[in-house]
Amino acid sequence: MKKNRPIPVTSPLLPPLEEFIPYLQRIWDSRILTNGGGMHQALEKALADYLGVHHIALFANGTLALVTALQALRVTGEVITTPYSFVATGHSLLWNGLKPVFVDIDPVTFNLDPAKIEAAITPQTTAIMPVHCYGTPCDVAAIERIAENYNLKVIYDAAHAFAVRDGGGSILRHGDLSVLSFHATKVYNTFEGGAIICPDARTKQRIDHLKNFGFVDEVTVVAPGINGKMSEINAAMGLLQLKHIDQALARRAEIDALYRRRLAGVPGLRCTRVPEDVQRNHSYFPILVEDEFALGRDELYQMLRGNDILVRRYFYPLISEFPMYRGLPSAAPALLPVAQSIARKVLCLPIHPALRDEEVDRICDLLLAPARVRAA
Repeated sequence: MKKNRPIPVTSPLLPPLEEFIPYLQRIWDSRILTNGGGMHQALEKALADYLGVHHIALFANGTLALVTALQALRVTGEVITTPYSFVATGHSLLWNGLKPVFVDIDPVTFNLDPAKIEAAITPQTTAIMPVHCYGTPCDVAAIERIAENYNLKVIYDAAHAFAVRDGGGSILRHGDLSVLSFHATKVYNTFEGGAIICPDARTKQRIDHLKNFGFVDEVTVVAPGINGKMSEINAAMGLLQLKHIDQALARRAEIDALYRRRLAGVPGLRCTRVPEDVQRNHSYFPILVEDEFALGRDELYQMLRGNDILVRRYFYPLISEFPMYRGLPSAAPALLPVAQSIARKVLCLPIHPALRDEEVDRICDLLLAPARVRAA
């Protein structure tokens, strides 16, 4: 009997290898491997055009981009953020000597709840770092109002939000800075990589200095920068990926729709609500496993994993539950009831361009089986 191949939650978009060879040849011939070569410059321009933003600074990865964004804005003291995210969100604050202040999330979007932000502001608060979780936009208007009222910076962790648009254009235009991740598991990847969306040329210039040791020229250093530059090979991968991204996004939308059709009305399985007036990128497909379902979330996780469906409890545990954070007053579970509840229920199903319809059907059949047994 033929064994099913393991199905991961995400899989990198990999165009045919023969398409990549000419890019590698150009790099080989130029002898420029890094330091803002032709591929790097071309990708910055191509991404700015594709995403509809004015300026973009490429990085070796998204975490370095987050760390540098905080440096670029000279953020100090306390930063309000979400406990429901990947640990890089919190770690970027600690690496800058900042104190994370966790605030609970909205039960529908899973994003930072604007209604909870003001109560967390103190005289030491200088910034807010929200996350567009799973690519669903935050309530940017409400966050902007709060930031203006209290003179706070806003840095969006937009790791999941590549190509996401609202009624006014790219979601990346909001805040003082937005930060993207181009990790291999993301909708769009450069193997490893990231970027900061910059509102103007002056800000981009400062960020470009910070990501290259602070160098202005061969003998002039103006800032205590780091080595955050993207290599030419990573930039070449990004240029090639950009040729295929619309097809990949369309396939993700098809898979999302198939899941929703198959899982509609299953007692105890709740798909997230689709936001209106948003062009989504379908970066993840989270479901919530409620008490009415025939199996608990962790039982369902083990059952699917046992059938080579490599689902993830994403994000579980919360950032606030890890040792370096749980001693913070704002990490107390009683202050984060919604985030605690979602983290105990969430399960991210596989969604990526290489996923076949028959594989989606197999996943859904496995999900439906416990409900049918209970109904019988």
